[in-house]
Amino acid sequence: MKLLEGKTAVITGAARGIGKSIALRFAAEGANIAFTDLAYNESVQALEQELSAFGVKAKGYASNAANYADTTEVVNKIIEDFGRIDVLVNNAGITRDTLLMRMTEEQWDLVINVNLKSVFNFTKAVQPIMLKQKSGSIVNMSSVVGVSGNAGQANYSASKAGIIGFSKSVAKELGSRNIRCNAIAPGFIVTEMTGALPEDVRKGWTDKIPLKRGGTPEDVANATLFLASDLSSYVSGQVINVCGGMNT
Repeated sequence: MKLLEGKTAVITGAARGIGKSIALRFAAEGANIAFTDLAYNESVQALEQELSAFGVKAKGYASNAANYADTTEVVNKIIEDFGRIDVLVNNAGITRDTLLMRMTEEQWDLVINVNLKSVFNFTKAVQPIMLKQKSGSIVNMSSVVGVSGNAGQANYSASKAGIIGFSKSVAKELGSRNIRCNAIAPGFIVTEMTGALPEDVRKGWTDKIPLKRGGTPEDVANATLFLASDLSSYVSGQVINVCGGMNT
């Protein structure tokens, strides 16, 4: 029996990186996948085909996760197409890194809206569906810098710390209806985003990690699978660090 057989998962920001790995991992475990990205483009179409190859239903949607009305509309479309939502993975996120003294109001607002408001938007839109079903698992993508902070990332750290507080509150509000909510805090994960960093910066990161390597998107996907599946049926309101021991 596959871990997510017959379940429908919604994954935001899934056309690349961690989101894409989560979508592929879930599909391999039997989940039907509805995923969003900012635009419906070739990457989205290619992922639809990759996911469908697992024999599951898969569909991509263009969605600005930071926009409340847009999110409500896309969730309504997903329900029309899939009939139910068992798992929500809030993964959409961006960075606009700079020291606070140089940070513009626009850089602050953009990161808070895309990273934190999007989690409110999608959770709010999916909540009535899960309440009706009396079941559901919500997994929110935070970060180790949301736990410990990081110089040059005040906006990103604040958004990711906000996700942790939000997740713990939602877990308390919805637990009595058999709806769980948890957060994952990835550490230094090797993606396109981190691949653009200079070699010495990447080495500086990996030297600080007890496991002496960056994580992979698959490492994060495996932890997300655990929280999405019934293996974690008694786990709610928690933050799981996937960081190679960097945050202990």
